Amino acid sequence: MNPGDGGSQSGWLSLEDLRHETAAGRIDTVLVAMTDMQGRLQGKRTDARYFLEEVVPKAAEGCNYLLAVDVDMRTVAGYALASWELGYGDFVLRPDLDTLRRVPWHPNTAMCVADVVSTDGEDVVASPRQVLRRQVERLGERGYQAYAATELEFIVFRDTYEEAWRKAYRDLTPANFYNVDYSLLGTARIEPLLRRIRLEMAGAGMQVESVKGECNYGQHEIAFRYCGVLAKADEHSLFKTGAKEIAAQEGYSLTFMAKFDEREGNSCHVHFSLRNQDDEAAFPDGPHGHTDVFEHALAGIMATLRDVTVLHAPNINSYKRFVEGSFAPTAIAWGRDNRTCAFRVVGHGEGLRIECRVPGGDVNPYLSIAALVAGAIEGIDDKMALEPEFVGNAYVSDKLRVPGTLREAARLFTESAFARRAFGDEVVDHYTNAARIELEAYDAAVTDWERFRGFERL
Repeated sequence: MNPGDGGSQSGWLSLEDLRHETAAGRIDTVLVAMTDMQGRLQGKRTDARYFLEEVVPKAAEGCNYLLAVDVDMRTVAGYALASWELGYGDFVLRPDLDTLRRVPWHPNTAMCVADVVSTDGEDVVASPRQVLRRQVERLGERGYQAYAATELEFIVFRDTYEEAWRKAYRDLTPANFYNVDYSLLGTARIEPLLRRIRLEMAGAGMQVESVKGECNYGQHEIAFRYCGVLAKADEHSLFKTGAKEIAAQEGYSLTFMAKFDEREGNSCHVHFSLRNQDDEAAFPDGPHGHTDVFEHALAGIMATLRDVTVLHAPNINSYKRFVEGSFAPTAIAWGRDNRTCAFRVVGHGEGLRIECRVPGGDVNPYLSIAALVAGAIEGIDDKMALEPEFVGNAYVSDKLRVPGTLREAARLFTESAFARRAFGDEVVDHYTNAARIELEAYDAAVTDWERFRGFERL
């Protein structure tokens, strides 16, 4: 499905649909949304008539600190884009009208994703959507377009978000008390919540495929059909926001943290493929073979992974997920249907694709997918040779490892000639600074782990 196609019945809205629905009183609010560095939707709730009369022709504005704060929305130093010295001015939220859609879990509400540009009309290149747009353009110059699907895992609790906060996120009640991986009985326990999320995401224009239980207590996953990478990243961010909002409305809470506890973490497996200018799949060669383009693309993605891991795993907590024998990858290897590798090749014929298993549920989808596109371009440009398929348990192999800490990943990113060539100095310096801020906050924190070990016994 292409954004904007299908009319109001599919969840998508054309501008004319929106005018009609607004005049009829069926839509009164339009969310103008951008995605921040953490992958969260930020923006404004606008009156629908105001959106049509003012935002559509003239755009909206937002404080440029939205791309220069930490997860707590604290203003922090080190960003060239925004600072106290620069006065924290505005940037422009330019609505992408191809993204107009209904938001069924809020009454009479629609949403439009905005591109972030300066007041002079120039792209804000460090904006996650612009980072991905640039890589899509680079790929298009080579005659290809990228498609993706993201599989997001989350843990559901029977506590509200407010109760979880008051408990300091301790002693929460998971929706399931045992491993419900593939269990129909386990998913049935919270089917009213899961069903509502599925149906209302479909009502927002997403193509839902399935829901299944996962390994951690209360852990589940909802899968959506693949589409173009920019539309997929938009969907991913809306799904995370919507799932949290629906859970809150139902008296639950849920988390996409990469590693909530010592059990299995929340993954975000990214399925990735290319098509050529004729809209033909570029990876398969016959029903069971693959092309040189597939080999070059995968080789490039693997060769550049360590340099851009910070875009797949942006937080301190992200790296606690990389545990041997946990279904989260540690070895940079590829295998056919091998879940011990960082890259699992699945499908055949038109469905042949690369599954990147590195990101967790905390990932910013625009940045992660942009990293995959940039790596594929590198491999295609240099006609990189693909190493042989790995067979066996990659956890105990001698393969190169995924960086084990945010500190290591940030160093590799800032020192990477590839990253600076593919993304530009401004983007690399911006997200290196984001990692620095995260590390400084963590280094200054005193944790429960320290208190339990040291309060009495040291």
